[in-house]
Amino acid sequence: MKPFTKKEVLGVGLTLAVIIFVTLLNLRVALRRARDVQRRTDLNELAGALVDFSGDYGFFPPSEDGKIKACKGQNFDSEIAGVLAKEPLDRSEFFKLLRACNWGKDALADLFDPEYPAYMKNIPQDPKSSLGATYLYFSNEKRFQIFGYLEGSDEEIGYSQAIVARGLACGNKICNFGKAYGETPLDKSLEEYENELLERSK
Repeated sequence: MKPFTKKEVLGVGLTLAVIIFVTLLNLRVALRRARDVQRRTDLNELAGALVDFSGDYGFFPPSEDGKIKACKGQNFDSEIAGVLAKEPLDRSEFFKLLRACNWGKDALADLFDPEYPAYMKNIPQDPKSSLGATYLYFSNEKRFQIFGYLEGSDEEIGYSQAIVARGLACGNKICNFGKAYGETPLDKSLEEYENELLERSK
């Protein structure tokens, strides 16, 4: 059997290197796309859970530091009876007993009935949360906005340059897509939109 020449070995080596490089590149793109699909799914499911929560409570959970404020605070169990005894319910007092839920750790659940199925068993977190990316939540109790960051930018469904222009921080990334309640726009703050609606009604 004739041994390979140096040129043949080099040629085979280069061919294998190109194949490995292209394979790794395609794998990297596929993983990035899978993370972006997960982000869109997370926000869709979370939006649905928030609507279900509102259907039972009559309002959307408030927001605090970009998180959903709907988890029991330290003194919730000992003080909630006193808050509920007052008619009508003072929401500000009720909200004082709550804390911001942690992305990826806490559930969005009924605060009074642990047997009632959770609206969402685990509030999702960004697939790259360990690297500083996170979701962002705003609420005025009547409406909500949830934002995230798509790695594929304008190549991905849901990407919005109008959201990018707001300069919102989804952790260490600039938010570029989102979900909102009903016709609530994503290119302006909830306060701006409420003022706009007020002006239209005059």
